[in-house]
Amino acid sequence: MSAVEPVDPRVRLAITQWPPDAPRGAVTTFCAEHGISRKTFYVIRQRVIAEGPAAALEPKSRRPRSSPTRLSEQVKSDAIQVRAALERSGLDFGPISVHDKMRTLGMMAPSIASLARIFREAGVAKAEPKKKPRAAYRRFVYPAPNACWQLDATEYVLVAGGQCVIFQLIDDHSRKAVASHVAWGETSDAAIVVFDKAVAACGVPQRLLSDNGAALNPSRRGYHGRLVEHVNRLGVQAITGKPYHPTTQGKNERLHSTLLRYLNKQPLAATLDELQAQVDAFDHIYNTQRPHQGLPGRITPQQAWDTTPVAEPPRPSPDRPRQARPARASSSDSGRSIPIPPDTRVLRLRADGSIRLRGVTYMVDGRRSNQDVLILEDDHTIIIANLAGTILIEHHRPAPGIKYVGNGKPRGRPPRTPATSPMS
Repeated sequence: MSAVEPVDPRVRLAITQWPPDAPRGAVTTFCAEHGISRKTFYVIRQRVIAEGPAAALEPKSRRPRSSPTRLSEQVKSDAIQVRAALERSGLDFGPISVHDKMRTLGMMAPSIASLARIFREAGVAKAEPKKKPRAAYRRFVYPAPNACWQLDATEYVLVAGGQCVIFQLIDDHSRKAVASHVAWGETSDAAIVVFDKAVAACGVPQRLLSDNGAALNPSRRGYHGRLVEHVNRLGVQAITGKPYHPTTQGKNERLHSTLLRYLNKQPLAATLDELQAQVDAFDHIYNTQRPHQGLPGRITPQQAWDTTPVAEPPRPSPDRPRQARPARASSSDSGRSIPIPPDTRVLRLRADGSIRLRGVTYMVDGRRSNQDVLILEDDHTIIIANLAGTILIEHHRPAPGIKYVGNGKPRGRPPRTPATSPMS
């Protein structure tokens, strides 16, 4: 019988009833027949004498009387308190984050697996057996900082329901948040602002990865956006992921999640400046204080940036003379004209002839796809005109909650008039 295999209860019962006048050699024969050692036989007999026949029928527990690696209740309580503090501050509070934070504070930090077990036993976390393990993910990282930046925007709400967007620009190699910018809408102007802010702080990248949005990189829609033209002048290669594949910008999407968790624990901002200050504070914590679980050794993004030499900036190609695209004529160009103030904004219509201003979509004219228009607005009125100053639409500012303002015409492109055949 194996040393770790328990003795059969029937054998134990026979040993407890062993007669004291058994003949010489009977113990050896008994042990050979039942596959136990003489030492086991006499250990059970000793328990019969010391504790009684009933105690000898059950094997003794193999559990040690004390364990030097067993966690004390104080350590468990400290771990739960650190987790709660991280959650209140809006930072990641998983076992890895708690482990790193306890080590930073000089506390005794249990292993990550032990922390996960502590949190499950305390009821502050739930088991996720179907969750994909980290080792199953395939990671792709550019070899150096500034080799590629990722740009994306996420929506946010201010006090009284005012909607805005937060642009976040992240370095693919180091995960460093190189710049952030808060704006009223996802426009090319705001995207250019955040890109220029990052260039002034970190230099010119070799590539800029974004989605296929009209304000970022609409190249797959058949035309170049203002952001693409702006970065191309610096020699930056503008690239995009496949449509409906947001995982290509996964690093930026994960950054949005971390930012929103942090902002949800802060006072709700009333203005763009207040929200920008909160986002800047988050960027500082994210870059310099928060260990990043996607980096080797769980270092901070700033440490990863400082460790590897920055990629060489691209060389811009000589500017080629470009001709202004003439606006297509339309019957509405004969309407009322206005004087053009010097501070008038110039924006580009979408492919369907609409434009989005402060969270509201205005339909201008489906025949003016991708044309530049003039935007004049004040607290009560919004005027959109062509580059010659002819008014295209004019509206009072819509009431809160309205997201779409039409132009009084059926939505969609007008049907094409069949041309007269030259053979007729």
